[in-house]
Amino acid sequence: MAKGLRRKGANTVVWLLMAMLILGLGGFGVTSFGGATQSVATVGDREVDVNDYARALRAEVDALSAQFGQPISLAQAQAFGLDQGVRARLIAGAAMDVEADRIGLSAGDGQVRDQIIGASTFRGIDGQFDRELYTLALRQQGLTETEFEAELRDEAARVLLQGAVAGGIAAPAAYVEAIATWAGEARGFDHVVLTADLLTEPVPEPTDDQLVAFHAGNPAPFTAPETRVLSYAWLSPEAMLDEVPMDEAALRAEYDARIAEFVQPERRMVEQLVFGTEEEAATAKARIDAGDVSFEQLVNERGLALQDVDLGEVTQAELGAAGEGVFALEATGVVGPLPSDLGPALYAMNAILLAQEVSFEEAQDSLSEEVALDRARRMIADRAQELDDLLAGGATLQELAAEAGMEFGTVEVTAEGGEGLAAYIEVREVALAATPDDFPELHEMEDGGVFALQLDEVREPTLRPLAEVREQATALWIEAETSSRLLTEAEALAAAPDLAAAAADRGLEVTDVAPITRDGFVEGLPEGGVEAVFEMAEGETRALAGDGTDGASAHVVRLTSVALPAAEDEAAAQMRTALDTQARQGIAQDALELFTRAIEDEAGVTLNQSAINAVHAQMP
Repeated sequence: MAKGLRRKGANTVVWLLMAMLILGLGGFGVTSFGGATQSVATVGDREVDVNDYARALRAEVDALSAQFGQPISLAQAQAFGLDQGVRARLIAGAAMDVEADRIGLSAGDGQVRDQIIGASTFRGIDGQFDRELYTLALRQQGLTETEFEAELRDEAARVLLQGAVAGGIAAPAAYVEAIATWAGEARGFDHVVLTADLLTEPVPEPTDDQLVAFHAGNPAPFTAPETRVLSYAWLSPEAMLDEVPMDEAALRAEYDARIAEFVQPERRMVEQLVFGTEEEAATAKARIDAGDVSFEQLVNERGLALQDVDLGEVTQAELGAAGEGVFALEATGVVGPLPSDLGPALYAMNAILLAQEVSFEEAQDSLSEEVALDRARRMIADRAQELDDLLAGGATLQELAAEAGMEFGTVEVTAEGGEGLAAYIEVREVALAATPDDFPELHEMEDGGVFALQLDEVREPTLRPLAEVREQATALWIEAETSSRLLTEAEALAAAPDLAAAAADRGLEVTDVAPITRDGFVEGLPEGGVEAVFEMAEGETRALAGDGTDGASAHVVRLTSVALPAAEDEAAAQMRTALDTQARQGIAQDALELFTRAIEDEAGVTLNQSAINAVHAQMP
């Protein structure tokens, strides 16, 4: 479908200008391009103003930045073709202006006035049109009132012209009906699954010749992926533990700072339901005691859910004046009325969490390890600049390791991972992006360690010798041979005149699958099974190979019913409406695209590359 003039509603340019004016009021000004060059393109006698192009391009880059959640440079935006799209849209608008001028189409002063006064952008704090705000907003965007009002007038003419070109376009009824029928068609079928236990004889081990041929003819599962061999220097917090100074005073200070983790008073899991008066709370409690209602039902009567009244785990002190009463319960239950900050309340106590106290001596070992690792991370962070300077000074990884007490070695990395250092995601990312010409750089790890890599060798994907993968090859050959024999059985079953009887003779179950549409899913049907069902004629039976997801298997399907969507079916009617709307919009967009291109071809389009470059040069 055409892209050049796609609009989701009338007055797109107007609202774009309004959005940009809002940005302008927020302090984002647009550079005004002075000098003799005032246009980036010309269509006939209409120009695309350089400032209009700068504003539109800036708005698109800002929108793309918001979409990605980070600033996008012009170079990145150009990689998406953003600048070309902006120019095409502005040129298309200028072409529509040329045609509107030719046929004498224009908007009146009253329409322009109504648009300006009605725009919320220009309203003051009293909700009325503010002339000073209007003038300020235009000035911040580098526009005069005459320029802005001329743009509104042009846009109104464009909307009228576009409506005349695209209005009244209807989608071909046959096209809509054909697509709706295709998408809404539903098919039911019988399904039989054949698995390895159907075979009367187990598949034997393959001969050497069979295995050699299978290995050569199916290289994918036996091919080693690209492997990168890298030298590394690595310093982990664990490797620094021997250098970390530790003393009991530091550990005891850490224990005291985290005392809430080790010493916890008794807690209760409590829910609190507040009432307006003491009498209301007492009446509710009496209903609970009589067995007429549960606490949860009381909560629901108030239009609440249990999570709305849940206090979580609380101590006696946290419950204040109600604490003594709640903690007097020796088993779960409801107590009250008791005071709360919001008034008299009932409290449901659901669990007792006993007090716990871990002494310093009990916590010392775990504290020692945690504190030591934390100090080791800080020591590595403090040394990172020194290590980075050594690399920048030309030290090799081996020299770096020797001087800084780092581990030196080699590691093999694939896209799937690796062992040791290669198991770290950060290492794999750096390793897979490395080139032989890269100088080693220091990288941080999530656990506080640091490492540097140098690419030594890239081993291309290679077929592993059969001797290395013989066990795997044997298992795969047996599975493939089993699937082949099952498919043969499935083909014989599919050829039987009575599928149900033939399946029963083999002890197989026939599943009657309810009608599904083309986007349906059937548990147990192999990949491509639904597509196969929709290729069949009614009454046809077909054998299908398994897809290997659940081991060796084969399948038989027999198409039993074909149902086209009924005209009175609500879902089918909604689909037809959606398809009709989509088709009409697509045809209208294509018509506008062709109409605009014809105008551009007749009027002629000239690009001013120096002006375009000047705009780009002033954008970050």
